[in-house]
Amino acid sequence: MATSGQPTDRQHLHDELERVRADLRDLVGHATPADLRRRTAGTRWTNGQLLWHMAFGFLIVRRLLPLVRLFGRLPDRFGRRFAAVLDAATRPFHTVNYLGSVGGALVFHGPRLPAQLDRTVAQLHRRLDAEPEATLGRRMHFPVGWDPFFHDTMTLAEVYAYGIAHYDFHRTQLTLEQA
Repeated sequence: MATSGQPTDRQHLHDELERVRADLRDLVGHATPADLRRRTAGTRWTNGQLLWHMAFGFLIVRRLLPLVRLFGRLPDRFGRRFAAVLDAATRPFHTVNYLGSVGGALVFHGPRLPAQLDRTVAQLHRRLDAEPEATLGRRMHFPVGWDPFFHDTMTLAEVYAYGIAHYDFHRTQLTLEQA
């Protein structure tokens, strides 16, 4: 990650993306139907729903990247206002976030789930390799009420790392036998 003018450790991000990809594939491959229906620790989701939510975090990263590139070029006040508007919608966001994972798990389960993450991570690898170093340092304000891993401002490099931190946090809430 880029800190105070230091270059981003792209290889670390690539390695972490691959670790997550392999881990999800292993979790899904070993989970029984009973495992997937079991409630998680600390959420209202089942393991199957939480697995989808964990993978979906990387789809969110893909959607955030163009926003950070855009707002990173604009005056700070635009990004601050945009984040404030999103923060004002925190309650509806949490409802949509919950229901989206309930619905997403109905579609993306079994082999479809790791296949979706494989495609998404491959796109993130390509995009990360293509990012100029200066772009990785662009920042944007974020709606901090939406996610505990969102900070007031985040660089593009931090957004790449967000999906990994989100995944690792939720992985501790799984109640799968092998997890």
